[in-house]
Amino acid sequence: MNARVKALGYAVVSATDLEAWERFGADLLGLQVAERTAERLTLRMDEYIHRIDVRSADADGVIALGWDVGSQCALEEISQRLVAAGYEVSQRDAQSASERGVEGLASFRDPDDNYDVELFWGLRNAAERFVSPIGATFVARELGLGHAFQVVRDEQTYRQLYFDLLGFRLSDHIDMPGGVAGVFTHCNPRHHSFAFAAAPNRPIGVGHLMFEIDDLDVLGRNYDKVLAGAAPILSTFGKHTNDKMISFYVRSPSGFGIEYGVDGILIDDETWLPTRYDVAHYWGHHRTP
Repeated sequence: MNARVKALGYAVVSATDLEAWERFGADLLGLQVAERTAERLTLRMDEYIHRIDVRSADADGVIALGWDVGSQCALEEISQRLVAAGYEVSQRDAQSASERGVEGLASFRDPDDNYDVELFWGLRNAAERFVSPIGATFVARELGLGHAFQVVRDEQTYRQLYFDLLGFRLSDHIDMPGGVAGVFTHCNPRHHSFAFAAAPNRPIGVGHLMFEIDDLDVLGRNYDKVLAGAAPILSTFGKHTNDKMISFYVRSPSGFGIEYGVDGILIDDETWLPTRYDVAHYWGHHRTP
């Protein structure tokens, strides 16, 4: 397989309260506001024009995840592969690509019909230097914005899509409550850019997005803000077994979770050996009601 996904480029979300997203994104997470209108808020975390695109709507949720494939040739090859496997792939026009800030764009529906999976190349760089309002530096750039975790209906469908068609590689598995296993996958050295689990007792769809920073002190100060009420806590401060990330989880204004952490490990495919963990946390990450 030559063409494959290279990074999680952006997320598009819908929100009933853009002001809440602006406070949450800038004041708590340290993202930089790139554009703010009555209908749209875009947020930066590195040199690219945006990573999070928030749209005003009557409902909250994830509209699209955008995966960078690196080139027009790769976009065409992966699109053909998806069509041959039965997916309806739409080649988006220049106006749609411009709205996303990319050179080329195609999309198809997630197998569970939750959101659009977008494939693109050429995400635009911003002319201005990224400046976090709280002094945060994000681990992003060629590694992408972070990762997404999704609860799915059928594990095998997602294995075929992400491994066989999009070119992801297995990182590891984690046993989860209820006799299911989380499947953690990577498309670059970040330990995982997409993870999924067929967990019958959890809502289907994107459960959380992860943003990584490079400073434990910034993480700790932000956790103090959360303890003071800046955002609802989903899981307390803790450390994961598989990617070794120290993080906490909060609920975003659109309802899904945000994991915010430091010190995630990188994978070298030449030496990496996938394994299985019987627990997701060394310590902490206690869920709140």
